[in-house]
Amino acid sequence: MKNSTGLLILFIASILLSQPRATFGQANPQGVRRPSPGQSPASGPRPKPATPQTYAAEEVRTGEVQFGAQCGFCHGKDAAGGESGPDLTRSEMVAQDVRGDKLEPLIRAGRPNTGMPAFKNLNAQELNAIVAFLHRQMEKSAELGGGRRSVDPADLATGNAAAGSEYFNGKGECSSCHSATGDLAGIASRLQGLNLLRRMLYPGGLGPGSGGRSPSKATATFLLSSGQTVVAPVVTEDDFSVTVLDPLGERKTYQKSGVKVTINDPLSAHFDRLGKYTDADIHNVYAYLETLK
Repeated sequence: MKNSTGLLILFIASILLSQPRATFGQANPQGVRRPSPGQSPASGPRPKPATPQTYAAEEVRTGEVQFGAQCGFCHGKDAAGGESGPDLTRSEMVAQDVRGDKLEPLIRAGRPNTGMPAFKNLNAQELNAIVAFLHRQMEKSAELGGGRRSVDPADLATGNAAAGSEYFNGKGECSSCHSATGDLAGIASRLQGLNLLRRMLYPGGLGPGSGGRSPSKATATFLLSSGQTVVAPVVTEDDFSVTVLDPLGERKTYQKSGVKVTINDPLSAHFDRLGKYTDADIHNVYAYLETLK
């Protein structure tokens, strides 16, 4: 069976960098220029500024700090895409903006229907600085060249939903734990694009110190020298040690060489499956999950 190591490496790198969302500067509606039919969104051309603009370096630096504090969590501190916002260095609205005529009203009003809050308390100087920073970031990104850092959901839509359903209910054995009409009902309405793929492959998360496991689900059963067994929730686990929470909520780390411990993790089937997926399996199951809306 073909291994999908290359795809997984690319996928993990994409997670660590950013995930796209539609919240800011959405012209169509994401504010990102759409490629022609049949062309990958990742290879689409960068929008060009309608009017060349220059800003003082000090104003750009002020805008960088202001943007990082107010907008960086969603759009990334460099405006190239973050936790829930799209890459603004490719935003059509930023390209069409002339010294804040389009951006400033949007920032003040927000887009509540897409999750972008209104920033009504920003004064004119702060808004001007943010606009200056965004225009400079678009210029810098164009100078650097290269493709878009974030991943559009359309980039992942290459699989066959019917084949994905067959794998899900067949040799993939996904249906032994999950149900399209039960726990997965409507999942494609809650998660899209890279977030949906991440939940499928790494449901326990990839955060630092997580060990790839869900601390609320995995448990460790210790066999003490007295013959007594103790069960505790797992915080992290690796090849040499396991860290659990004691009854008082304190973290305790044990070396596996010194205790008899068994880890019970309901997500272990997902980790075991990672080495068995082919590229086609991943894209097909993703396509199937996208139908569960």
